[in-house]
Amino acid sequence: MNYGYYSENELKEIGIKKYGTNVFISRNSILYHPEQLEIGNNVRIDDFTTISGKVILGNYIHIAQFCGLYGGSMGIFMDDFSGLSSKVTIYATSNDYSGNTMTNPMVPAKYKTTDKNSMVRIGRHVIVGCDSVILPGVILADGCAVGAMTLCNKSLDSFKIYGGVPAKMLKERKRKLLDLEKQLMEEDG
Repeated sequence: MNYGYYSENELKEIGIKKYGTNVFISRNSILYHPEQLEIGNNVRIDDFTTISGKVILGNYIHIAQFCGLYGGSMGIFMDDFSGLSSKVTIYATSNDYSGNTMTNPMVPAKYKTTDKNSMVRIGRHVIVGCDSVILPGVILADGCAVGAMTLCNKSLDSFKIYGGVPAKMLKERKRKLLDLEKQLMEEDG
């Protein structure tokens, strides 16, 4: 028994919309609007992670310490075998910084008419390095890898490795992990 994670009974009491088996959520995480959170099987969410708004997590996912997932109404979707290193922040919602509208959550919506709300998708086998930021509307295609401290302000292509501010393609990513996935699925039966 690991006392750092919620028990099965505690997960039920939290009010998460849907969750599978082998789910480990740190007692030190913050879940705003758990009724909008869906979690697959074999998922671990570590200490001091904040999840807010619509967030849907597939299977075999790891979210490391101090991450922030702000799904708003459009949502963040993480597909199977994806993972976030520590301090990754994902925004599916953001204020307009131009000065044409007001900002912050305490201001009524009618004064923030140009806020950006757009779905974010993290594809299968995507890994995102520590301290990276993903902005609204970005899609990280299957198999891409994002290096530490990368700003993802546009969608990224499949099986490429990216880094920098803003993200730039560095090189191709190997696909051996797809063979390993098949092997794992055969073992899991």
